Amino acid sequence: MLTDADIQTHAARIRDDGYTVIERAASPDLVEGLKAAVLRIESERNLAPARTSFEGFKTLRINNLLTYDDLFWEVPLHDNVLPVVERVLDRECLLSSFCSLVLGPGQEAQPIHEDTQLIPLPRPHIPITINAIWALSDFREDNGATRIIPRSHKFDSSPEYGKEYDAVTATMPAGSVMLFDSALWHGGGANSSDARRFAFSCAYCWGWMRQQENLQLGIPRETAARFPRRLQELCGYSVYKGQFGHIDNHDPIELLGRERGKRMVWEATDVRKARLAGQA
Repeated sequence: MLTDADIQTHAARIRDDGYTVIERAASPDLVEGLKAAVLRIESERNLAPARTSFEGFKTLRINNLLTYDDLFWEVPLHDNVLPVVERVLDRECLLSSFCSLVLGPGQEAQPIHEDTQLIPLPRPHIPITINAIWALSDFREDNGATRIIPRSHKFDSSPEYGKEYDAVTATMPAGSVMLFDSALWHGGGANSSDARRFAFSCAYCWGWMRQQENLQLGIPRETAARFPRRLQELCGYSVYKGQFGHIDNHDPIELLGRERGKRMVWEATDVRKARLAGQA
């Protein structure tokens, strides 16, 4: 488990270099269990590779993973990953998206891109999304390890789509997790091996942002009701700073049978004012 010093070191690397790698963050048993679950879902649902060149014609993606197997719940909550995200963003961050990324042999390299270029903010800007790439296979040069351009999150522009760039290959052993600022220039590598490369993309955003996946509608409420409370909060059953995301001045987590997490900001203001008056 990460120490506070470890957490701070990884957060500083994301700030300075745009990324960090937590080697062997997940146990071998968890990694094998996650891979087995992905393979089972692919088979049961007869899923096919993506239909766009950006997503990869030989890449099989499964979105809305939290609905398919309880084991997937461990990924967004993992003790060796989430604390680093919370240090860079804050404790009220949200899960933005969570999908599998399985690159088949012959998959071409993905264009170098960054994940915030559709958001109208001048670059560089504060980290608004942190992506966690889980290596469920060894990430190697020949099997499609993610390519990155260190410190590119500080550039004042996005990459030119389709242009070749001198990138670094993020090799790492299975069970490792690479966390990066979503403004970092990156792209999936080419899989020239004869085996599939298994990975997850698990992205987090600020609590004031719209999530990439609509988890409140995509996850049946009866499924969300079984989540651990922290996962419910990450999926959007929470209120950011006591204001953003409320339902008629109530915490949406109450829809899942939980007690509210905090007062709404307006009520909290009155309570604080009354407390100060009582001390006068």
